[in-house]
Amino acid sequence: MIRNNRIWLCAAFLLGVLSSSLRAQSQGSEWKKKADTQLENKNYTEARYAYLKAYEAFAATKESESAGACAAKVSELYHRENLYKEAFDVLRTADQAIAQIESEKKKASPQSHYPITKERVRMYMKLKNVTRVEEQLSRLEELAKQAGGDSLGNDLLYTRATYYYTFGPQNKGDEAFNRLIGKYKMRKEYDQVSNCYRTLIDLARKAGNATMTAKAYDRLMAWNDSVNALKANDELALLKQKQEEQQRTIEEKESSISSKQYIIIALCILAAILAAALALCGLVLMRYILLTRRQKKVIATANEHNELKTKFIQNISAQMEPTLQTLPAHLPGVKALHSFSDHIQELSALESSLSEPYESMEKNISTFCEEVADKVRGHLKADVVLTVNAPKLSAKISPEALEQVLLHLLNNAATYTPEGGKIWLDFKKRGAHTHQFVVSDTGCGIAQEKQQQLFKPFSEVKDLTEGDGLGLPICALMATKMNGSLSIDSTYTKGTRFILELHN
Repeated sequence: MIRNNRIWLCAAFLLGVLSSSLRAQSQGSEWKKKADTQLENKNYTEARYAYLKAYEAFAATKESESAGACAAKVSELYHRENLYKEAFDVLRTADQAIAQIESEKKKASPQSHYPITKERVRMYMKLKNVTRVEEQLSRLEELAKQAGGDSLGNDLLYTRATYYYTFGPQNKGDEAFNRLIGKYKMRKEYDQVSNCYRTLIDLARKAGNATMTAKAYDRLMAWNDSVNALKANDELALLKQKQEEQQRTIEEKESSISSKQYIIIALCILAAILAAALALCGLVLMRYILLTRRQKKVIATANEHNELKTKFIQNISAQMEPTLQTLPAHLPGVKALHSFSDHIQELSALESSLSEPYESMEKNISTFCEEVADKVRGHLKADVVLTVNAPKLSAKISPEALEQVLLHLLNNAATYTPEGGKIWLDFKKRGAHTHQFVVSDTGCGIAQEKQQQLFKPFSEVKDLTEGDGLGLPICALMATKMNGSLSIDSTYTKGTRFILELHN
């Protein structure tokens, strides 16, 4: 609680200080405004009092420049009445106050001391104390250098010119005056040059120097005669500059127009190229559409012919069946024809129903594979070992179709594996939704040149009593209906290996 009270007290104190500072600053501006008005009305005593109040207010708010300017005005109004002691006291007090402000702010303010020192120069000149005037002029020069900028530098030249015109030698006064005029001429501030000559005339009159007054007046007249020519030259230079700028603008516009013309020509050429390209693309597109239509027609015709071929083969097989029933069933040729007819019917049915997948269900893979292997073990040759490598896990399969494919592959392996050979049925998981059934044997294998034709029906003419070659094509179509594929491993060289890959 005590701490909070201290904080509030500090805040109130700071606000009070800030408020009083703002009030003092406002009062300083108001007193200065009153002083300027009184001075304009030639009420010198009232003006001096108001300037003094303004100085005190500005000093209180640490506004050193305003304080220095007001103190100089107070001193000027004192020594106007020959009250030199009071005038010097004011300037000394002001110098001390400004030095204190500089110490508190830790920043020098030469422009604050300048008007005070200048007022001392004026008083010593009036008192004709040349030694003290030169001391104060040196001080003024130091202050002008510290402040930098043209304002105090120009004022210093005025003050030096006044001093030399008053005490001599006049040639140095002319030198200082000419330097000042040269600055204004260089910046083309012609009105300031005229004011300088008028000031010089006033100085000469106050000094009672008729020769310098006449000389200054002649120089003013000569300047007035030449200034019109200078202004005319400046106006001419300005007109030339504007003309050059306009010429550059015209050239830039002409260049811009030329570049735009080139751009337009380039765009026209590009448009022509694009039009030609579009026309060419249109021709290519039309040709593509015609070719596509022709291909569609060819494909439709081929599909129609394929369907007719399938129906034709099915009809032949159906027409062969009654005749085959009249033949002795025990004859090898009759058995082969019966098997060939059945395979043709099955192959045709599969081809026409490839877009209709088999139904699938969850099965234990290990149990399923063992059951399939048991159906083949009775047909193995002597000492042939059939090994099942399947984990005890469940997978989604089409049991009947899968069993038919595996039985065909295993029976083929049993037929071509010699005594003492080996057959494997392996299950391999290849991903979250992919698995393989692999049938391998150590039989005689299949020649490389025949492997490419294994899954194509009617690829060669065969003796039907030795097999019709339609088993593997049928198995490949069944694998497709199970969302999978059947292939032979061409890298396996110890016999034959078929890989049935299925995707759930």
